[in-house]
Amino acid sequence: MSALTAFGLFAVTAMLVFYALEKRSAWFILAFAFACALGSIYGFLQGAWPFGAVEAVWCVVALRRWWLARFPQ
Repeated sequence: MSALTAFGLFAVTAMLVFYALEKRSAWFILAFAFACALGSIYGFLQGAWPFGAVEAVWCVVALRRWWLARFPQ
């Protein structure tokens, strides 16, 4: 397994775990956003720019969800 593949496996595994834990704390939403950013980096590094772009959008969506969960209006 290459380092890039291991990085990608870590990123998507972290996304899955933090997504499953989101209801426990807003901090898991932030962790999910960070994992999405890692997934985006992985996508761009391995040459799958559509995957990288979608993961970047998910990162922004998760950051907004964290903000609204942390600072309700």
